[in-house]
Amino acid sequence: MLHTVRTGVAGGPRVVLVHGFTQTHRSWDEVADALGDRFDVVCVELPGHGGSGAARPGFMEAAAAIGQAGGGPATYAGYSMGGRLCLRLALDHPHLVQSLVLVGASPGIADAEARDERRRSDARLATDLEGGDTKTFLEGWLARPLFETTTPRPADLAARRANSAAGLAYALRTLGTGSQDPLWDRLGELAPPVLLAAGEHDAKFRGIAAAMADRIGPAARTEWVEGAGHAVPLDRPGACAALIAGAASHAATR
Repeated sequence: MLHTVRTGVAGGPRVVLVHGFTQTHRSWDEVADALGDRFDVVCVELPGHGGSGAARPGFMEAAAAIGQAGGGPATYAGYSMGGRLCLRLALDHPHLVQSLVLVGASPGIADAEARDERRRSDARLATDLEGGDTKTFLEGWLARPLFETTTPRPADLAARRANSAAGLAYALRTLGTGSQDPLWDRLGELAPPVLLAAGEHDAKFRGIAAAMADRIGPAARTEWVEGAGHAVPLDRPGACAALIAGAASHAATR
């Protein structure tokens, strides 16, 4: 079972928040606080991260474990790596997902050659990580252009630094984009309403979200978050919480 942190209104509509690579439940602090007066909020820590640092499931098994940790039917909101896993959960266990919010996420890499190159790149990163330390790796990771609009808050950064090098290396090798089966051809199977969100400055993932919406059909809609880059939950937590609240409220009335 994955580690969870539960806040908000017991018995209220449930929202399950799933973080991205290198993060922990602390990365959702401001979003969870904004949701807590109306919703039962469950923050799930991914395998290799935080309180789930010792867990080592495969990709499909990790997605199923998120559903188990979520405690039943809910709105599942996943960012980046967490979004890719929530997408797999919604496809494999649709009875658990009342609505789906994917933030800066993708269905994987469709092209086999590009997927193999990404797998090799992630493996090199994992090897470098194992030969160094989490703090140094994290400094390099957050210096990437993808995160140029993001300044992690002290509690978030401290929790990330506490992740083990072995746990993060596992996540790169097993939960990385190059290792997952691409899900583009299955997007039409999605049953719940799907909100695809990305930061206005994150051109790559706005393009991915638009392409996903075309594949999903009428159940999908897109939103671009003003002032945000890739890490929408950190760049614009209030706007991110509002999008999730809207999706969860709609799901509760269906």
